[in-house]
Amino acid sequence: MGWREWVRLPDLGVPWVKAKIDTGARTSSLHAFDLDDDGGRRVRFSIHPWQGSDEDPTQVELDVLDLREVRSSSGHVEERYVVMIDLHLAGRVVPAEVTLTRRDEMGFRMLVGREALAQGFLVDSSASYLGGRPPVRVRRRNRGR
Repeated sequence: MGWREWVRLPDLGVPWVKAKIDTGARTSSLHAFDLDDDGGRRVRFSIHPWQGSDEDPTQVELDVLDLREVRSSSGHVEERYVVMIDLHLAGRVVPAEVTLTRRDEMGFRMLVGREALAQGFLVDSSASYLGGRPPVRVRRRNRGR
């Protein structure tokens, strides 16, 4: 796969989201907002699937796997919920631990880390979208965002 790919999250009601493939990050991360837990067992949150847009929010509720301190690329430490999500990536479905955080200021709404990539993926850092693309209408919707 390339350094950026389209990922499907159908179990969350998100047909497509652009993701940065990041071998430097251990755990995958997903843009989430309006987080609310029920005491630590489940977490409810919303997702904006389009880059640079707050259109089409999707509400999700999942079991909490863990609560971890995560150091961002800027060095900031943040406590994040960890959930298990099936990632549909490059024609395969792989279970992945995913941390939930606001990624408003980041270029991609999702980051796929090396724990997910270790399930048999090879990354070509000079390429993009080797794992396939959604239909043109979806790509146009996300263009410029």
